[in-house]
Amino acid sequence: MSIEKGRAFFRRFGMENQVLEFEVSSATVELAAKALNCEPARIAKTLSFKLDEQAILIVTAGDAKIDNPKYKAKFGGKAKMLTPDEVLDRVGYPVGGVCPFGTKDGVAVYLDVSLRRFETVFPACGSDNSGIELTIPQLEKYSGFMEWVDVCKGWI
Repeated sequence: MSIEKGRAFFRRFGMENQVLEFEVSSATVELAAKALNCEPARIAKTLSFKLDEQAILIVTAGDAKIDNPKYKAKFGGKAKMLTPDEVLDRVGYPVGGVCPFGTKDGVAVYLDVSLRRFETVFPACGSDNSGIELTIPQLEKYSGFMEWVDVCKGWI
């Protein structure tokens, strides 16, 4: 059902046919890279956090990991991930298919600079077996992101 939500979002832009659905799971970076036959770093993983009482999403490159000191310096507190139930309830997508498109109201999206080294990346599209290839300007446009952040390590 969530892939339909992702498709509906992109239908508004005439891009629903660009949503990819796989016969295998793409719920992790490794599985998505295998399904897409691309390097894991190009998977745009969407991580869900609780900031005060707000749900925020940070989209990072597949090989990047949250750097706690950088996160704390940027957001003023410890990185606390949402539970799987909270993700579905507050963001609108299940874990493994979380994407920065068509989220519930009040969810802030941030893009990590680890993504900028690629021409295109592959975020999920609402389910644990979906994705879409987007340029970085398209990711900016369709995610409705708040700002670029530098809160990751391990990708340089």
